[in-house]
Amino acid sequence: MMFLRRPVAAVAVALTTILGLGSPAMAQTSPVWGQTKVKNYLPHMTVPEVQDLLTRTDMVIIPVGSIEQHGLHLPTGTDIISGIERAKLIAAQTDVLVAPILFLGQSPYHMEFEGTITLSSETIQQVMVEAVESLLRHGFKRFLFLSAHGGNAAATTFIVDRINQETPGIAVDLGSAIGPFRERERLAGIPDPGLFDRHAGVSETSRALYLMPDLVDLEAAVPAQLTLPDHMEAMLPEVIAGDPTALKVFLAEGLKDSKTGKGTSAAEMSTTGVWGVRDPKEATLEQGRIETEVYVDAAVKFIERWKELRPLGG
Repeated sequence: MMFLRRPVAAVAVALTTILGLGSPAMAQTSPVWGQTKVKNYLPHMTVPEVQDLLTRTDMVIIPVGSIEQHGLHLPTGTDIISGIERAKLIAAQTDVLVAPILFLGQSPYHMEFEGTITLSSETIQQVMVEAVESLLRHGFKRFLFLSAHGGNAAATTFIVDRINQETPGIAVDLGSAIGPFRERERLAGIPDPGLFDRHAGVSETSRALYLMPDLVDLEAAVPAQLTLPDHMEAMLPEVIAGDPTALKVFLAEGLKDSKTGKGTSAAEMSTTGVWGVRDPKEATLEQGRIETEVYVDAAVKFIERWKELRPLGG
């Protein structure tokens, strides 16, 4: 009890000594703090900064991601971190608010892997729409949904439609909106061995090496052993070759909740959770930089064009 009566400063000195944190001056801030203030990133902004931004833009980027397994080498937060970091890069080039609303997504087909958290489509939609309604009250009008998780595609489409149909806001899916602005020739230089490579594979690992390098444990990566249903295995060459119909029906069936009985949950098809046959160790920071820059540049061009078509206050 005597310890509890000691002055705060004395307690700080004692804890500093016990924890080996060095001098008391070094212990004045949290030893795990590591963020740097980022322009236009809502969680970092003060009310006056938001007010000032509203004099320059009424646009908001809302990343849509997930917390789900990403093999043995990538963090469970890969999708949401990827979305947030790309949104920050976009906001660094053109004024737009970056507002991460929800870290979780729809990921029932990854639930056999520890750490995955999944929400229903209805819950995701309700949270997003209510968040948009809050931002509308403050004067933001245009919303760009940056989907960084394929499992959220249908929910994101419905969220965009609900905002457009039910509120004064205007919303678009950023991924589809930037298509005409992508410089695809810049992607042509990335080696393509013609092998299946999707969830947590070489491409996604490369982007992670660029966007969140400290969170990638490349040494832990190993090639996955895939077991696809026979008819999906048979159509895989067509998928790899780029046949749009094959890809459409392949993805309609692949990576689905084990409760559906399709036999295509992540654990049913992959030994590591990676959905691809390439070794993730083939990933490179350079590939990740190129893929990210193509996306970000296209997004900036789309946003600037939208600003031309509808200037602030118009």
